[in-house]
Amino acid sequence: MIPGMNMNSRQMKQAMKKMGIQQDQIDAEQVIIRLADRDIIINNPDVSKVNMMGQETYQVVGEAQIVERDAMVDISEDDIDTVVEQTGVTREDARQAIEESNGDLAEAILKLSAEEDDVE
Repeated sequence: MIPGMNMNSRQMKQAMKKMGIQQDQIDAEQVIIRLADRDIIINNPDVSKVNMMGQETYQVVGEAQIVERDAMVDISEDDIDTVVEQTGVTREDARQAIEESNGDLAEAILKLSAEEDDVE
């Protein structure tokens, strides 16, 4: 607020409008901020979008919860299909090899091919 000024909410909105500031409430259920190793999750937040002379910013108010993220790799069905086609292993073996290779399909295929050569 501006020091020494007592304004009601209507007067405040008018003053903000004169300064080129527009504020809208957003009916959000959850805000998730993804970091490299964890997520900050805010459930039932109060979210305001502030537009000041064309620059949009978001203000989020609520109780944050920090959730550590596993280093699990996102494995698509296409990735599994590719490894199965290249190596002839089961889908479960393909998935496991991709996980162990941190999502690197080439490494997973080489590993499974080497294991197959060792068996023969």
